[in-house]
Amino acid sequence: MISPDELPAAAPALLSTPDGRMTQIPVSGPSGLSDYAVSPLGMPTALLRDEVRVAFLARTPTEDQQDPRQSILRQLGNSKAAIPESWVIVAHFYDVESGRMDLASRGRGENYERFDIPIARDGGITDLLAESASPKRRFDVVICENIARVARRAFEGLSVERELERNDVPLFASNEPITVSGSRAQRILQRRINQSVAEYEVLNTLEQSWGGLCTHVREGWNIGKPCHGYKAKVFKHPNPAKAAKGYTKSRLEPDGLKGETVTQIALWRYYERLGCDTIADRLNADLDKYPPPEPPGKRRARGVWARSSVYDILRNPKYTGYQVFNRRATRSRRGKVNDPIKWVWSAAPVHEPLIPKWMYDAINAGWKSNQGSRDATEATNKHPATARTYLFRGRMLHECGRRMFGDPRHDRAYYLCRPNNNNRGRSDKFADHERVLYLREDAVLDAVSKFFADRVFGPDRRAILEADLADVDDHAAAGREAERDRIQRKLAEITKQQASILKQAQRGAPDDPFTAALRGSYNDLAKEEKQLQAKITELDEADLAATPKGVTADELPLIDALPYLAMHLGSAPEPYLRALFEAVQFAIVVHDDGEHAPITIKLPADQPLEITHVAERITDVTPSHELQRAAAPELVGMLSVPPDRLLRDAQREALCPQ
Repeated sequence: MISPDELPAAAPALLSTPDGRMTQIPVSGPSGLSDYAVSPLGMPTALLRDEVRVAFLARTPTEDQQDPRQSILRQLGNSKAAIPESWVIVAHFYDVESGRMDLASRGRGENYERFDIPIARDGGITDLLAESASPKRRFDVVICENIARVARRAFEGLSVERELERNDVPLFASNEPITVSGSRAQRILQRRINQSVAEYEVLNTLEQSWGGLCTHVREGWNIGKPCHGYKAKVFKHPNPAKAAKGYTKSRLEPDGLKGETVTQIALWRYYERLGCDTIADRLNADLDKYPPPEPPGKRRARGVWARSSVYDILRNPKYTGYQVFNRRATRSRRGKVNDPIKWVWSAAPVHEPLIPKWMYDAINAGWKSNQGSRDATEATNKHPATARTYLFRGRMLHECGRRMFGDPRHDRAYYLCRPNNNNRGRSDKFADHERVLYLREDAVLDAVSKFFADRVFGPDRRAILEADLADVDDHAAAGREAERDRIQRKLAEITKQQASILKQAQRGAPDDPFTAALRGSYNDLAKEEKQLQAKITELDEADLAATPKGVTADELPLIDALPYLAMHLGSAPEPYLRALFEAVQFAIVVHDDGEHAPITIKLPADQPLEITHVAERITDVTPSHELQRAAAPELVGMLSVPPDRLLRDAQREALCPQ
């Protein structure tokens, strides 16, 4: 056994290899690294070598006020200046896109090709992540100018950082300390602060920009291409600095025939209840009179009206005179229509309306109830299996809001309201509804025929209507009118006070306490104005509720414009009856008790001749013995379930001229 004293004092510096070459013997011992560097929390071993391969990562948005080419060059220069001398950049990954995009959508654009960037591109961020997972990757570490260049949102930035760490590839930023032999805690703290600041900056900028857009709209300015029927009325920008650069703002004004076409579409929809397809056919019959819309860019222009074009016009609230914004989520949800609660409206009408607001509200309130129904002009279902038609199809509603549907029973036509068993989670929606409610068509037709014979075309119709009007409480109506006049005078006074306050505020400095007090007074007046407007609305609703017939003494001559005709509808051909019902916008609403079904008609002031023409045609085709039957006073409709209930109160609920 050899003792330690017999060993050489110094080990040989060189060692012979089997092939005869001499190689240096590595000296064992401490590496000199810190405890943090050698811990599991330290850097990968590749960063402790003499030479470290680096991948450069950059991103720049496609903003008009930023040059992507210069931005990428600047980011590369800052990254080179920050890395240690022994580190070498061997690959370049960059994208020209928004940093707020989801990570799954990043790195797929080709915008970089438009900017002639003099840096060889090895791919985008998705290519970087894919190569980092490969055992043959070309880099050991990734460098960027700052963490905001990776992503503007902290979640996406953390996802990229975590994915690289999982593959033993650290991510550094030029504005953060780059240390490989010390603690990482301080760098991580600064990294998280920088990520929070980056997300705050972009959100704060977007929120301020959004607020500016909303203010822009509430002041009545238009955004984007004017909708069909309007044209842009251009104004000089109110900001002198922007006006000097040629910037402008625009409001909307009617555009001749196009504006008249929009109004005509609304009239057809409201008064004749035509569907979008039928309206489009009418418009296409005379394109010179009804010019079709032109989409932006004109590449999608058909040169004719389509159903979607009519639908978009009827659903666009800008035609009411208000300026409206945020109807569609153009960027966040790929153009999906937002809930109306998120729409941004101007405080008052700011341009000439093409559709009255009350008509717009009525049209859009009826979309759901008419969904799935054919146009009233289409008498029959085109399906080959159709066996019969129903005269009151789409005109008989139950008080629950559902349309009653036709059902043949015992060789007779019935109308049913039967809630389906598809209301799971809403068991209370039809809790008080009868399981099935029936009405016989011939019983309803008898009651309707008596109504038209007595109250619409009968010789005593004016006397009946005047008697109905006499039941209205004139004293209460006079009180409401006096209150309305008082509120109108108060509103006029508020308007004058606001104008005076604005003049004083314009003369004062923005930070002057007196000017601030003026702003407070103006806001108080605005609140009071809103409350008074609400009171006027309540008075209008009270007038409507107090006059259930919906007609005033001033409108009595309208009913005199109709002819006196002795007619019974029971034997008239169905197409003629449909034409009459369409002309007067006939409807029936059956009450929950099953015994009351008020009849509603409307006499448009501009269509008495059409109503007269239809009624005279019915009289011409009705046999003489049926006309004699029309004088019989005992015409009562009977309900089918239960059989002893009568349709006792089938009288008109509203005779409302428009």
